[in-house]
Amino acid sequence: MPTDIFDARRKSLEEEFFNKQSETLKQKLKAVFEKQATRESLKQSTGITNEAVLDALMALNVTHETMTAFGLFPLVEVAWADGTLDDREREALLTAAREEGIAPGSPSQQVLDEWLRHAPGPDGRAAWYAYAAELGRKLSPAERRTVRDELVRRGRAVATASGGLLGLVRRVSDKEEAVLAAIAAAFPD
Repeated sequence: MPTDIFDARRKSLEEEFFNKQSETLKQKLKAVFEKQATRESLKQSTGITNEAVLDALMALNVTHETMTAFGLFPLVEVAWADGTLDDREREALLTAAREEGIAPGSPSQQVLDEWLRHAPGPDGRAAWYAYAAELGRKLSPAERRTVRDELVRRGRAVATASGGLLGLVRRVSDKEEAVLAAIAAAFPD
């Protein structure tokens, strides 16, 4: 009889072990599948096929649902260029988000809200410029000019939102000008 009890306990422990192993494998497979699905959806939504750029976007948790917010990254960079984000810059960014059709509570709005609380880091900057370079290769010179001019125009609107003396003179800081120049350089003729 004692052997049967120990044998039943051994079998129970084995089953528990293999169930845990099976669940771990399922989770790993699910993660691989989700990563591949994210990569494919980013390829479709951006037209980008460069694996390094896709990896950089995925490392930042950019998905096809948050690409709209990621497209506003240069404006966020302008707003944070001097190290702070004031209420007028925040409003200018929120206006740009509304113009892009970013809905309140959407994944893109959540990303933007995070950028409004904390300046994006160098990884975000590197990923955006890599994305811009790859996108620029897919555009005609006229399309690159259009994208560049629109980004610089919108970036300048953010930069001037809080500049100037008593709101009378709009002044863009040297740091903001440097960011605007970098944005323009991302889409050369």
